[in-house]
Amino acid sequence: MEIKFQTKKESNKQQQEDFLKLSKVERFYSFLHLSESVSRFPVKNKIDKQKDNFLIVIKPK
Repeated sequence: MEIKFQTKKESNKQQQEDFLKLSKVERFYSFLHLSESVSRFPVKNKIDKQKDNFLIVIKPK
């Protein structure tokens, strides 16, 4: 493992360069891997649409 001390701007530029060095197929697979990783990221306020739903019905007089 290598530790580098760099600014955020330098880090972003390096990540972009590394990504652009990949072939189109590798970029696509990298995108899919990232998408899968993000989908497993814990979320605090996940809304369950099937839970706690209720209906207010106001009958006409």
